[in-house]
Amino acid sequence: MSRHVAIVTDSTAYLPQRTMERHGITAVPLTVVLGDQALEEGTEISTRSLAQALQKRRSVTTSRPSPQVFAETYRRIAEAGATGIVSLHLSAELSGTHDAAVLASREAPVPVRVVDTGMIAMALGFCALAAAVTAESGGTVDEAVTAAEKRAAGTSALFYVDTLDYLRRGGRIGAAQALLGSALAVKPLLQLDDGRIEPLEKVRTASKAIARLEELAADRAGNAPVDIAVHHLAAPDRASALADRLRARVPGLVELHVSEVGAVIGAHTGPGLLGVVVSAR
Repeated sequence: MSRHVAIVTDSTAYLPQRTMERHGITAVPLTVVLGDQALEEGTEISTRSLAQALQKRRSVTTSRPSPQVFAETYRRIAEAGATGIVSLHLSAELSGTHDAAVLASREAPVPVRVVDTGMIAMALGFCALAAAVTAESGGTVDEAVTAAEKRAAGTSALFYVDTLDYLRRGGRIGAAQALLGSALAVKPLLQLDDGRIEPLEKVRTASKAIARLEELAADRAGNAPVDIAVHHLAAPDRASALADRLRARVPGLVELHVSEVGAVIGAHTGPGLLGVVVSAR
């Protein structure tokens, strides 16, 4: 990677570790608060432990990184030789992570551009990759930001959850919407829209909801070159089967990633999550 422009993201990008190492991407961890324990995502709490805690209805909340953590990250990267940093983060509608990065950027020893991608999970990860590839080829901070913003504009994030209750508890979706879904016993499909989690469709059964998720993802992929990520929480068989079907029906598929989400997203969606990110090249 170019030592002139460094790329920072956060742990909710869920990029594979080998991919981050290959492209020199740094991820700042968010925190999961389990009871009275504050645990860093990715290193101190597993998705299995999270799923078990949720099923036992233990108190689970999430927290942004502090500005001090970002400040230390920027300082360390500058000392390693970077002369500029692009810091790309999950939607500011969902977390204060972007605001913490902005506060830290004001005191950074090199220029830092903080970007609210409006994305999450691999929708954010694909933006970070686009910026990193641009930096590797000698691109400037502005060019790396433009590459990330272009990737975000061509990315859709769709997902299915078994229940809206976890999103309601975390304040990520309205109580009235969650109550309506429960009362009608429907299986909700959701999407990221302007950085917010919004209802997309309501389907009567889980199998029909997953089939509809596949159909929507294939429609959004079209025939153009796309990357796809299939995410899940405690539903590996569902995710693998969905990935196989998308691989067969998306003609422009370039790369397909299948991964379990981390504890931060999992805390707000609950076990059974199945998500698809479609990102135009």
